[in-house]
Amino acid sequence: MKKLNFLDKVVFFFNMVAAIALLMSFVLPFIPPKSFSVLSVLSLGVPVLILLNVLFFLYWLFKLKKQFFLSLFVLAIGYFSFGSLYKFSSSTNNKSDNSLTIMNYNVRLFNLYDWISGENIETKMVDFIKEKAPDVVSFQEYHPHKNIDLSFFKYKFEKLSGTKTRYGQAIFSQYPIVNSGSVAFPNTSNNAIFVDIVKQSDTIRIYNVHLQSLHIDANVDKLAEEDSERLFKRVGQTFEMQQSQTELFLKHKKQCKYKMIICSDLNNTAFSYVYKEIKGDLQDAFKVAGNGFGITHDFKFFPTRIDFILVDNAFTVDAFKTYGDHYSDHYPVMTSISLH
Repeated sequence: MKKLNFLDKVVFFFNMVAAIALLMSFVLPFIPPKSFSVLSVLSLGVPVLILLNVLFFLYWLFKLKKQFFLSLFVLAIGYFSFGSLYKFSSSTNNKSDNSLTIMNYNVRLFNLYDWISGENIETKMVDFIKEKAPDVVSFQEYHPHKNIDLSFFKYKFEKLSGTKTRYGQAIFSQYPIVNSGSVAFPNTSNNAIFVDIVKQSDTIRIYNVHLQSLHIDANVDKLAEEDSERLFKRVGQTFEMQQSQTELFLKHKKQCKYKMIICSDLNNTAFSYVYKEIKGDLQDAFKVAGNGFGITHDFKFFPTRIDFILVDNAFTVDAFKTYGDHYSDHYPVMTSISLH
């Protein structure tokens, strides 16, 4: 530090803050939000902290200063613990006779209230789904919009609530659904649903999990107007609800005897407690075969991946794709898997 000029000392101070914050965030997946809900909020900022530490590492490396070891050390811990924030692998999205393609999509009521400007957004969404032709599609914030026609799927299961506007979760399938049901979450319209489909001689359980929303406005100006203390408290309370919902889901999941696939909008990142608990020993299809940041939510501040497809180890993840079609505040994801 003595050999650093004043500006570099200031830079290194903020470097230390960013490195310590990132290091602290690495333990958050192991701390139930009910134990320390306010600290859990830090998990949302992990992508930013990673990018900041990369910038600090490059800054010191360019100046040939040994201070680059600080961020390098913390980033290395994160990489070996959680993998890379950015994936360089590519997916082919090829289908074989033995493959099963699953799409997950939070459709935001099929743009019922014109959040996305443009003509016939709801029919464009359906055309997109029809073009990609998944065998199974899992919808969060589904609404039986009068202008949509998903009859090209042979089977479906919907779990809707609301009086004036019906909405909820749904799963559509090209394969027979032999069983279905819902895991109710108290004091919310969010829930988890499931179907058991039959493909050849295999019965496969597909879950659709939608955890409590954080209700964070993607508009920078509106978010800046919100009191920071109230924001942190509200998000912390939401994390506590997500933990309770996760516990209910895991209790149901534990009773399942079939190979399973979990489609989800967790409203939380891959650095969170709820992600770690729900994933368990399943494969994250994006981490296996995805590429890029895997952004699934239109959040202006940093790359956000909160929608996941988790796959039983009995399957091979052959491909994964995140689509950039902007018809909702979420982006659709699709994976192709096959039995070993």
